[in-house]
Amino acid sequence: MSDKHLSTQFDAELSTVSSRVLEMGGMAESQVAQAVYALAQFSGETATQVLQQEERINQLEVEIDRELTAIIARRQPTARDLRLLISVSKSIANLERVGDEAARIARTVQRLINTGVSSRLRLPVADLSFEADLAVAQLRKALDAFARLDTSKALEVLKADDQIDQEFDGLLRKLITYMMEDPRTISSSIDLVFVAKAIERVGDHAKNIAEAVIYVVKGTDVRHASMQDVESAVR
Repeated sequence: MSDKHLSTQFDAELSTVSSRVLEMGGMAESQVAQAVYALAQFSGETATQVLQQEERINQLEVEIDRELTAIIARRQPTARDLRLLISVSKSIANLERVGDEAARIARTVQRLINTGVSSRLRLPVADLSFEADLAVAQLRKALDAFARLDTSKALEVLKADDQIDQEFDGLLRKLITYMMEDPRTISSSIDLVFVAKAIERVGDHAKNIAEAVIYVVKGTDVRHASMQDVESAVR
């Protein structure tokens, strides 16, 4: 069998596994959006759908990991190809955790519905929806960067990460005010704090995927690096 044929087969395998990552990413993105919709509408039915979808995301992670192991065993890749496979492994782990955060939000929705929710909490719920829109947009952009191996788009994700952190801090202050003004809202407000934190973590996982893209293309690990160092690596 010719080297060219082997190379073509390897490229096809890399393309297939990358496509499966994007499939998993689309599911995780949808799961977060559904979970936040369930919260905004207090929909127990939608929350249940989110929890059902979690199993499929977990299954995809296992299947892609198995494919990665087989590719590495057969092809023994080096350089950029090996970095891509390593980054795929890291990315699917982050996407699985995104699914976990969505499931956590869905379970919180079910708990809020079962215990009753004060109408005073509807305003912070709207704020949570805005934070979630930012996080989902970040995840979508990170997946786009992964699909195109686009370091400039990955850099955009890293630069925008602080905005989600600022939204979380603002929500936390607002919920603390609610609890101080009306102790009856303490239990539900604490639930919403955990929802806000789950959404913030979705943004963190998007950032991790963006860092993995830079690692594939540039061969530089930019985790925990300053923004100045990241920009230098991307140039």
